[in-house]
Amino acid sequence: MEQLPDIAPFKLRLDELDAQMSAPDFYQNPRKAADVSREQQKLKALIDDHIAFEKTGLEIAEAQTLVKDPAADPDLKELAAAELPELERKRTQLRETVLESMIPPDPSDSRNTVMEIRAGTGGDEASLFAGDLFRMYTRYAENRGWKVQPMSSSGTERGGYKEVIFLITGQDVYRQLKFESGVHRVQRIPVTEANGRIHTSTVTVAVLPEAEEVDIHIDPQELEITVSRASGPGGQGVNTTDSAVQILHKPTGLIVQCADERSQLKNKARAMTVLRSRLLKLKEDEEREKYAEHRRSQIGTGGRSERIRTYNFPQNRLTDHRIGLTLYSLPQVMEGDIDEIITALQRVDFEEKFARLTGKEYTGPSATRGGADDED
Repeated sequence: MEQLPDIAPFKLRLDELDAQMSAPDFYQNPRKAADVSREQQKLKALIDDHIAFEKTGLEIAEAQTLVKDPAADPDLKELAAAELPELERKRTQLRETVLESMIPPDPSDSRNTVMEIRAGTGGDEASLFAGDLFRMYTRYAENRGWKVQPMSSSGTERGGYKEVIFLITGQDVYRQLKFESGVHRVQRIPVTEANGRIHTSTVTVAVLPEAEEVDIHIDPQELEITVSRASGPGGQGVNTTDSAVQILHKPTGLIVQCADERSQLKNKARAMTVLRSRLLKLKEDEEREKYAEHRRSQIGTGGRSERIRTYNFPQNRLTDHRIGLTLYSLPQVMEGDIDEIITALQRVDFEEKFARLTGKEYTGPSATRGGADDED
């Protein structure tokens, strides 16, 4: 029978968490207490399932021994033979459940998420598609009961965005959206095209787990903060105060700008939220590089060839190139119906981690549909 990885480290970790939870000051930090409690519950369920797996294995062995015993009662042998298929099915199911629970969760999965969408190659058409993606993710968030809070934006005269940054709050937001990072390529006839030619443009999407002050320490001496008068639409809408805020983080060179609010304090707070999230993502990426082979940067340069997904409007086709998934339902996708894409990406990620945990070679996506490479 196929065995499971050693359960001892998980039992040791459960003992550590039990000790933490029994400390008198455990609930003084509510956030930490909630995290520890969730991990403790998951580990307890894992160990209970592991015990059930081992027990089922013993029951199978006993039944097989009884079936092979020539001196056993015929009725008992028949009963044991009849129970074997169900016992084996139960053991297989328990094995998958235990292995899935043993896969380390992404510590950021439960966080809120800062999304950054920027127009790449393609001029006005790229900025218009950036607006379309912003609307798509907003609809998806609303359908799940999440809250969308604009952080910063730079619009265009045609109604698109050069850049739009927004915060999404809700349950397991980062877990659902983290695979959206990368270059999104669109192929369609732009509204600005008089001859009906299909253009190819790109938009970059970055998905960052929201960071809190306790996650990232920022030395005020390392910040260069400048304020300026925010541009307005004219008339009564002109902002007459120096409310726009730009923050430069000197050690990394990261620059964050926010001018959407009329209050300088609100713009500064939003800019700091974005900066902390970018620094947390930078920190997590650096940690992963210590244990994993070097990967390409999250969004590349925004060139047409560096794409994770293509939206081909003339053929009503969406292709996610990472997993070979092709769907013919672009209108629904652009209205925020992206559950099938996200589920497929999560499934492939699980299969890869599952293979690594069991010491098997991962052969690539196995649960995708379509697979057109979409090189046109």
